[in-house]
Amino acid sequence: MPKSAKRRASQPTGAETLVVVESPAKARSIQKMLGPGYEVRASLGHVVDLPERSLGVDVERDFAPTYEVKKDKKPVVEELKRAAKGKRLLIATDPDREGEAIGWHVARLLGRDPKEPIRVEFHEITPRVVRQAVEAPRPIDQNLVDAQQARRVLDRLLGYNLSPLLSLEFRKRALSAGRVQSVALRLVVEREEAIEAFRPEEYWVLRGVFAVEGGEAPLVATLHEVEGKRLWTGQGEKEGRLHLASEAEAHALAEALRKGSYRVAQVEVRERRKAPPPPFTTSTLQQAASSRLGYTAARTMRIAQRLYEGVDLPEGTVGLITYMRTDSVRVAPEAVAAAREVIGKAFGPEYLPEAPRAYKNRKEGVQDAHEAIRPTDPKRTPESVRPYLSEEEYRLYELIWRRFLASQMRDALYEQTAVTLADLEGRYAFRASGSVLRFEGYLRAWGRDAEEEEEPPVPAVPEGVSARLEEVLEERRFTEPPPRYTDASLVKTMEELGIGRPSTYAPTLETLEKRGYVARKGRTLFPTPLGRQVTAYLRERFPQVVAYEFTARMEERLDEVEEGRVPWPKVVWEFYEPFLGELAQVPKKTCPRCGRPLELKVSRYGQFLGCTGYPECTYTEPLERREAEPIGEACPKCGRPLLRKEGRYGTFIACSGYPECDYTRDDGTPTGHTCPKCGGRVLEKRSRRGRPYYKCENNACDFLSFYPLLEEACPACGWPLVKKGEKAFCLNPACPEHEPSLLPAPKEAKKGRSRGKGKPPLAPPKDWEELVPFLPGLSPEERRAVEALARGEALAEEEARLARRALFKLRMRKGKARKEPVRA
Repeated sequence: MPKSAKRRASQPTGAETLVVVESPAKARSIQKMLGPGYEVRASLGHVVDLPERSLGVDVERDFAPTYEVKKDKKPVVEELKRAAKGKRLLIATDPDREGEAIGWHVARLLGRDPKEPIRVEFHEITPRVVRQAVEAPRPIDQNLVDAQQARRVLDRLLGYNLSPLLSLEFRKRALSAGRVQSVALRLVVEREEAIEAFRPEEYWVLRGVFAVEGGEAPLVATLHEVEGKRLWTGQGEKEGRLHLASEAEAHALAEALRKGSYRVAQVEVRERRKAPPPPFTTSTLQQAASSRLGYTAARTMRIAQRLYEGVDLPEGTVGLITYMRTDSVRVAPEAVAAAREVIGKAFGPEYLPEAPRAYKNRKEGVQDAHEAIRPTDPKRTPESVRPYLSEEEYRLYELIWRRFLASQMRDALYEQTAVTLADLEGRYAFRASGSVLRFEGYLRAWGRDAEEEEEPPVPAVPEGVSARLEEVLEERRFTEPPPRYTDASLVKTMEELGIGRPSTYAPTLETLEKRGYVARKGRTLFPTPLGRQVTAYLRERFPQVVAYEFTARMEERLDEVEEGRVPWPKVVWEFYEPFLGELAQVPKKTCPRCGRPLELKVSRYGQFLGCTGYPECTYTEPLERREAEPIGEACPKCGRPLLRKEGRYGTFIACSGYPECDYTRDDGTPTGHTCPKCGGRVLEKRSRRGRPYYKCENNACDFLSFYPLLEEACPACGWPLVKKGEKAFCLNPACPEHEPSLLPAPKEAKKGRSRGKGKPPLAPPKDWEELVPFLPGLSPEERRAVEALARGEALAEEEARLARRALFKLRMRKGKARKEPVRA
């Protein structure tokens, strides 16, 4: 960014209205849509929260929360206060509980009355919708804010009391429990227990190969009924059904079948219609992205967030999809009309139903203020926007676009045939069925799901003719255990049980994995030993916390708070009162030295156990680090399993073959950015104190930023810009637009070492011979300085600065050259 642009960014604009949103990407999109009369700034999420080191909830005063500005958001709040002076304020945060609460806190911090019309709500980021919204602000909805407060206070009361108990119980660091998280973990653990307890049972299936009179091909049919009893192929016996449990039973019945004379007793041909699925909700989007694209729930939501917040297209910046946290299938009439127009042109009028389809929400309590997830403009085909999207953005947008169009298309039509063959005495009946697709309908856009098995067609045979049983196939099979959960099936189960809400599915799964409670093998989820221990402890000591029905009921009560039907402190008390009873029954861990209770304490080096009798008793006990856990990937160096381990600075990924294999990489959340130094992925990680930072996944690379990376690149050097407060800066030390204050502060010199100020003198580079081929890319001044350094000459301050910059450029080019493929 040119320096003049930096100066302009720091000066007051001529805007009359300040608009506050959550994210820089959303702010950038809306700023372009609203123009110079508006100044759009980002709060970077929640600006206030309950205090980190205390409960922050006054239980005696109706659970009154004590909020404080988050440490990393103090500069943001100061910038917002300066920007808001003399301006009209509009809050345009996301249209849900969290967005409403962010807006409420921002308004109060800026000295504005939340009851004034300052709240702007929209469900898609397009110029028309955004401009309409800013013309019709409303007061902040206190019911939504109260629902968010109830949720936050509930989570704090639970986590503040349970997390230390878990660390005390298992003598491990960074353990946590949560109202939704612990119930989701219970689901995964109980599925694993069901799999382990499962005992496969043998059963037999008999199939007959018939030569039908007048038929052109053999007809294969499955034995369906014996003397009025249908066959049962499930686990265990079932009353009134026949179960072939052994080879002897199957063989004896097969011999009896071979003696019979058969005919085609019935041929039933009927039309079967298959209606399209409704447009996406949050949970169904996560399920489809998991099964069709292999994306985790968290990855799906990160991509959807980018599609919602805005993409730069030739006609301007526009959000490609509607708001992605919703449990509603409602669609605006104008969007339905646009979809029908696209269907008629792209697929033909025969794919359009006579009337538009309208979908009803299946569950009560659905927040119908939101729409389903759909393209903001169905005319924007995936191919038309592909040049402006990353590959993962394109694939998810295509999924959403196809699902929305399919939801407004005609049924798929099948011709289904069922043939029943019976012996002349009426003792045995075989059945064969199949179907033929006669009209694709919505399948033309959506296709078939992977789990859908296609039935092969049945040969055409006339009814009443004789059939000769040529062969009986005796097939031995075994019942199968329930499958492990995937992201898709776990989210589906959580939704069916009423556990969590659209905004919580992905973060819950991500937390379970980060805490080491759940691991992955491919797409499947399985509990770690620690996850099983935590669930067993919670089921024994806090059965209500992990009760499915109670958790679902609490979600319903939060919805009632949102609707203004019940005061939020009452809902919190309904949960907290029985929780207190369970908490009181938990035996205290005592100090082995003096008998007083132990408690979880925090020092600069992390958590530990300490005696409550301090300073009279100084007993302490370290907490174990988490055990290494497999992550379901093979080491790229030697092929052995990779493990997630805990080190001094957090978790990292390492080969299980250490010390023979020393492969390691950072563990963190991919940001979607490419490292400007080596081309690796940039990960978001957390320090011991929970502060986010951004690091290259390659341990050999020293790229590091304590500030979020933006989508924009520096026009001078091409590095991604970083966000500090409300300003964007270049992080590249070799760039003339570099901001030195962004680099980590150098560590203080230790005792006994030189305390001289300034940078240490440069030494001649040891890899000079490898750098020489890249000298032509330097400026004449940089080249003279670095060549003088290589000769061992003493450099003046300005020459040393040029030499440092030159070395950085040379090594960066050397690194890129190593990554480029060798051409023949």
